[in-house]
Amino acid sequence: MTAITHTSPALGSLDLTGAPLALGGNVLGWTAGRDDSFAVLGAFADAGGRLIDTADVYSAWAPGHSGGESEEMIGQWLAASGRRDDVLIATKVSQHADFPGLSSANVRAAAEASLKRLGTDRVDLYYAHFDHDEDIAETAAAFSALVDDGLVREIGISNFSADRIDAWMDAVAADGLHRPVALQPHYNLVERAYEGELREVAQRYGLGVLPYWALASGFLTGKYRDAEQDTHSPRAPEALKYLDERGRRVLGALDEVAAAHDVPVASVALAWLKAQPTVVAPIASARHAGQLEALVTAMSLDLTADEVRALTDASA
Repeated sequence: MTAITHTSPALGSLDLTGAPLALGGNVLGWTAGRDDSFAVLGAFADAGGRLIDTADVYSAWAPGHSGGESEEMIGQWLAASGRRDDVLIATKVSQHADFPGLSSANVRAAAEASLKRLGTDRVDLYYAHFDHDEDIAETAAAFSALVDDGLVREIGISNFSADRIDAWMDAVAADGLHRPVALQPHYNLVERAYEGELREVAQRYGLGVLPYWALASGFLTGKYRDAEQDTHSPRAPEALKYLDERGRRVLGALDEVAAAHDVPVASVALAWLKAQPTVVAPIASARHAGQLEALVTAMSLDLTADEVRALTDASA
């Protein structure tokens, strides 16, 4: 059977040709220490990966952390490896305790702080992380000014409602601003709310979509199959909440497709996302280099129309 592909929107000037997957940086400097972080980042780049996704708030939730740890780890790797031009860096603003919200002054200050932690002169893709119900025209202008000043190459939006994205785009049109090119929503085989209004708005504006939690906190790796499973993973409680009748049905469908291609279950889950309209690259993380196989495999794995339909039906 013929594999299906979708012509997805580009991310403005950012080229992910041949590398339709973003490496999630939320674990870097948290559950992945320096050695593992460096190994993951290096192996991802060696395998042709391009986009590394982080945020200024990662990993403020961890005891003893205040945010910025992921950016600092990436910055240390960039300095040690000399591979800044081999990768694209995406980060986000609005949630760091020292830089909350999306006012003009805060967007500028947070961007400069991120650049310092990353040890670079530009962010390739800069997101408004969460909507804080502030003046959207002010926020849109602040992001556009960062592009004008060469600190940011492209603009992204994450965790905004369809109405607020419309308002941002209205401000772009009214004031002649640089427009966002990317949308980062919560979307995977067991979380499909994106397929409503948000997908419509992405299609309307040609936004390239990069879904986060693409593996549902690890559930879609197939690792969590027993409700009584004993694991030390901090994500286990989130993953196990999907282990119901529907979740088991999804795992069964993933197992079947994975066996047909002789690939990891996680690769199939990511390939399903790749095949969805508007999706440019799912985001997935790895705590150590051994977990990268499934991510790298997903970059070149194309599913047949029947396989995509079977997975879609299983998760309905």
